[in-house]
Amino acid sequence: MPNVRFAVGIQRLIPFLGYHHVLMILIAIAIIMLSLLLAGCSSSSPLIPGIFLISFYYQSYTPTYATQQVDPGVTAAIANIVGQAQLEVRVGYFGICINPDGGSFLCSNNATLLAEQVSVDQDPLNLIWVAETFKNEVVFPYLLIVAIILAFITFLLLATFPGWHEEHDARTGSDIDIKPFPSRPVSQVALALIFVASIFVLVSVLWQHTASVAGAQIAQDFGNGSVRSGVGTSAMVLGWFGFALLIVVTIGLLVMILSIHLLDKLTDE
Repeated sequence: MPNVRFAVGIQRLIPFLGYHHVLMILIAIAIIMLSLLLAGCSSSSPLIPGIFLISFYYQSYTPTYATQQVDPGVTAAIANIVGQAQLEVRVGYFGICINPDGGSFLCSNNATLLAEQVSVDQDPLNLIWVAETFKNEVVFPYLLIVAIILAFITFLLLATFPGWHEEHDARTGSDIDIKPFPSRPVSQVALALIFVASIFVLVSVLWQHTASVAGAQIAQDFGNGSVRSGVGTSAMVLGWFGFALLIVVTIGLLVMILSIHLLDKLTDE
């Protein structure tokens, strides 16, 4: 019986689930994903250290030699300096996480406090400082913040769209379901806002992707044979999926506005 009641409740809800409700759900998911992206490495809470833009860590491996290297033997000197260090540093938009000895991550937005938690032997090449420089000088989170704000305003505008309601038809004597068209100016403002938000997210994600890949490659080449680096897969997925959802909403709003305009022209004729 409870399952039957649930099914009946869903069947009653679906007809009143408007087109704009679907767009609102997509915007809400995009806002959550972009917020998680911004929150990466900001705390030691579960899963948060796993959302990072770039990571640096000490690991001994066979160095890469090339004819362009003036002093290939410097890799041996770097290996001697690194010793047995195994520190890992992860960088987010507003925080840094470190793992000095393979245990749990310690996260903070203050690199000085993190540096005080490790010894010279644990971070001989100052990877914490390198991470802090990347966070402060390369990463730019504010376009994403503005995009989230614009997306939230669009969400509120979509919430003002009229939904289904019943009206009494005097001719037939029965109640009929009616859904008025949303306001054209409100729809156009919502489209403009979500379009700008999409562009901001695209620029931010491209910036994030390019900077992370370039920084990771340069850091690994500099620590050839002793330092590894990587790009955060979770951060990339959150960023690109957030952008894709906003683009879907933009296209959906555009199709809705054009459809309403076409219907208005047909009814006028």
